[in-house]
Amino acid sequence: MFPYKTSLKLSKGLKEPLYLQLANQFILLIREGKLIPGTKLVGSRTLAHLLKVHRKTVVACYEELLLQGWVESIPKKGTFVNKNLPFIQKITLTDATKASKRQISGFSFYENENLLKKNAEKREGVMYINDGTSDTRLTPTEEIARIYRKIASKKNIYTSLDYNSAHGNIKLREVLAMYLNNSRGLKITKENILITRGSQMGMWLSSQLLLKENDIVVVGETNYSSADITFQYQKAQIKRVSVDENGLVIDQIEKLCKKQPIKAVYVTSHHHHPTTVTLSAERRIHLLNLARKYNFAIIEDDYDYDFNYNHAPILPLASHNTSENVIYIGSVCKTVAPVFRVGYLVASEDFVNETAKLRGYIDRQGDALLELTFAEFIKSGDLDRHIRKLMKIYLQRRDLFCKLLKEELGYYFQFNIPKGGMAIWVYLNKEYSWYEVSKEARKYQLEIGEWQRYDLANKKHNAIRIGFASYNEEEIKLLVNKLKQTFKNIKKSAY
Repeated sequence: MFPYKTSLKLSKGLKEPLYLQLANQFILLIREGKLIPGTKLVGSRTLAHLLKVHRKTVVACYEELLLQGWVESIPKKGTFVNKNLPFIQKITLTDATKASKRQISGFSFYENENLLKKNAEKREGVMYINDGTSDTRLTPTEEIARIYRKIASKKNIYTSLDYNSAHGNIKLREVLAMYLNNSRGLKITKENILITRGSQMGMWLSSQLLLKENDIVVVGETNYSSADITFQYQKAQIKRVSVDENGLVIDQIEKLCKKQPIKAVYVTSHHHHPTTVTLSAERRIHLLNLARKYNFAIIEDDYDYDFNYNHAPILPLASHNTSENVIYIGSVCKTVAPVFRVGYLVASEDFVNETAKLRGYIDRQGDALLELTFAEFIKSGDLDRHIRKLMKIYLQRRDLFCKLLKEELGYYFQFNIPKGGMAIWVYLNKEYSWYEVSKEARKYQLEIGEWQRYDLANKKHNAIRIGFASYNEEEIKLLVNKLKQTFKNIKKSAY
């Protein structure tokens, strides 16, 4: 007789009803082959006595198993494991296979060597260098929560809870159109806007529509690594041009255009990622003229437009766009907090409609309540007030960080004070390598991160991007101190 009493365990402390606990355990026993097809189950009175439960619990369990097709009831004979169930093959696991169970799939799938693992898990007590992220402790959570509650409590909110347009919430698109027209000099309507879950989605959608295998996309010799990977995933050819103190060297792009057709140019015009330099006015006009002449797209990633400390923000390329060649991508994630996945793609209406069709198959629609919340957050002026607050704080942090780097680590680092943004482009003394620095820094609970991604063209410039905005004054001092300790103990080597 099957050992029901020791094999079946019920707990009245669980939220799950006893009959479902029992049914799920029977299903597991059948799936594991411990109760094979055709096996007669013990009677309900007997099982109830063994498990010390009411007979109705067992009857309900058997009825559930019958409804799901795991058992069959034969009048005057009893309840049996469904004889038509395929026999489930047993696999004898060795110690080695037990360790790898559920870690390796039992099927083949396609891997892409261009994709890198993004590890967001952080160890407690370790300080992580980032490439310029906002301080989430400054997030206006109370204001956002207040607006969210107000919207969620409206009587007609149910109309926003159903399936809606893949373009994004219409109110947010209207508010964003007005906001971008006023703050960035754009000339758009809601029809030119697709709401995304951040800049990366906008970049991915654009690359899907623009690029096929061997199509050419132009980027800087130093470039945002996620953009490179996105284009490589499409099997596009990446052509690199130089980046100097005035941004991308547009003359080199013109030479490429004369030799072969290009499909797109990717640019972070405001603060080039990673070097933080600004694309000059002359080069902006030159690039726009080339796009019109050679009919290529400009993917303008304006990831930190709002943060300028020395002058007013320079209007994006999209503000001069009269021939619809610019795809303008931005988000509120970097400004407010990364958790709020609200971004936008701005382009010609036909391109926006096509991206919306594609977006509908990977992400049916965005979070309507969150989008309505940010529509009100922007319209009420809360976003602008938040930006003004951050500007004062980040300016102080930039000045302190640059001051300490120069005074305490001037021998090891060279850098220019950035005019805006949330990070510094730092050159390491070539007597040292980032590999050694990264290895030694771990002894002081400091993680440098993936320094290799800043030298995609293998130019050995020995520079990385170090963010300052997410650290308060004490943390900046601690970071500099950890770097000092690292260099005191590192061995000099040629890079």
